[in-house]
Amino acid sequence: MSSVAITDIGSLVTNDSSVGDGALGIRSDAAIVVVDGKIAWIGDSQSVGVTDNRISVAGKTVIPGFVDSHAHLVFAGDRSEEFSARMSGESYSAGGIKTTVAATRAASDETLRASTAGLVSELHRGGVTTFESKSGYALDVENEARTLRIAKEFTDETTFLGAHVVPAEFANRSDDYVDLVVGEMLQRAKSYSKWIDVFCDKGAFDVDQARTVLRAGVAAGLQPRIHANQLANIGAVKLAVELDCASADHLTHITDEDIELLAGSNTVATLLPGAEFSTRSTYPDASRLFAAGAVVALATDCNPGSSFTTSMAFCMAVAVRDMGFSPEQALLAATGGGAKALRRSDVGGLSVGMRADFVVLNAPSYIHLSYRPGVDIVDSTWVGGKTVYQR
Repeated sequence: MSSVAITDIGSLVTNDSSVGDGALGIRSDAAIVVVDGKIAWIGDSQSVGVTDNRISVAGKTVIPGFVDSHAHLVFAGDRSEEFSARMSGESYSAGGIKTTVAATRAASDETLRASTAGLVSELHRGGVTTFESKSGYALDVENEARTLRIAKEFTDETTFLGAHVVPAEFANRSDDYVDLVVGEMLQRAKSYSKWIDVFCDKGAFDVDQARTVLRAGVAAGLQPRIHANQLANIGAVKLAVELDCASADHLTHITDEDIELLAGSNTVATLLPGAEFSTRSTYPDASRLFAAGAVVALATDCNPGSSFTTSMAFCMAVAVRDMGFSPEQALLAATGGGAKALRRSDVGGLSVGMRADFVVLNAPSYIHLSYRPGVDIVDSTWVGGKTVYQR
């Protein structure tokens, strides 16, 4: 049993109101003690007992590690030209995914593994300690399973998204493709997956098809989540609540009825600012969700087509600037909200018994994450009480 004390914390955010002030549970001049990868004690810095090691952060801020509950990390290829075209006035559609599919199918395991490792390194440098990764950039039996197998080397939060879009070889035969997804593809993918997802939207899969996919996944032992209302509102939120999806993600186009449904459910409203930023779409108004009492998460949606960022701090800054979040709400959504979207209680905060996932910020307050957009203030990132990134 090994123990380490992190001392001289100028501002400690715990997300536990029983430990500190306000919803963020903030303490000043604080310390935490980590024993075997978990938080064992929280208190005043001068009251720390004997530990095997002591590390002073010299007055810096410590926050819970970010929980990125929506990302697409395993892919090959580049879509910068598509981005440039959008910035010149072309609109975004789900069809661009097919460009990545061709490159991903052709890539070797080594290429995909190296690319994913690079993105995971970026996540750690940005303070992300828990992350999800979806398939959906292969869209055939062999390669969907392959990309999930590679994703599982980096995270236990893996999601089978065979129903991302209909691949070219199934053009005008979307029901036939759904049959493949819920049949052989699911059987091959399920051993590498924890979650099942579907892009229920204009240009992708309709509500009935999405219901078929999610029910098949649940029957196979996977837990449901859903891409909902990014491009249009075709009823995906109602389906998410009907099937008790852990999260409904995007929500660019939501009605008051959708908000009421989410607020009265166990489904987390996951917002993805990087997608609106990169597609020049209208930002959803999170204040409506907060006012109704819905649980809200923020995630990066890291993907090559519509949100090629691994920076949760950037997403927080956009959320505060353009989506009706306060800095406090943004931090809660990027930590505890993400944990709830993954139905995790061991991450997303800093309480005794939780995993010691935390980030040291070279700043006097967590507010600097939104106050200083684009500035790297992450000093170190810790997962299970061990550093995965040190400036």
